[in-house]
Amino acid sequence: MGLLESGQNYLENIYILQQKNEYVRSVDLANEMGFSKPSVSRAVHLLEDDGYVYFSDSSNIELTEKGAKVAKRIYDRHMFLAEYFMALGVSDETAYSDACRLEYYISDETMERLKLHTINCALHCTKASSDKFFHFNKEKIKTLDALADITKLDATNAG
Repeated sequence: MGLLESGQNYLENIYILQQKNEYVRSVDLANEMGFSKPSVSRAVHLLEDDGYVYFSDSSNIELTEKGAKVAKRIYDRHMFLAEYFMALGVSDETAYSDACRLEYYISDETMERLKLHTINCALHCTKASSDKFFHFNKEKIKTLDALADITKLDATNAG
């Protein structure tokens, strides 16, 4: 059975807290997510049992390589979707909220197509590439373009 949405949400929040702080404790995670410490403790121990996190010698929560990979994937989806929605004119609050709900359910295929569409618009659509409409910067476009090349190569090799 795959990792459920709640587990992915915990991993993403651990990842975000690690970006902000030197360490992540259960109490920090509970405060960030608005859950009780016992609920967080149970969830984190389940993630530990499945190999997504471990506790350091000082009892801080650390992502394993497996956990970091999932967390980064979810976080990147969240940020991409939120910025994509804002580029369409959706308010920041609604864009982040909608992205938070969609990031767990959108298929890999649809995410790839959204990224490819974004690249196409950024490179070829006059209105879309204007700063007023399109919020993605050049570095993000390069990253998305590289991902698109890898995706095309994978598809060619699979066929």
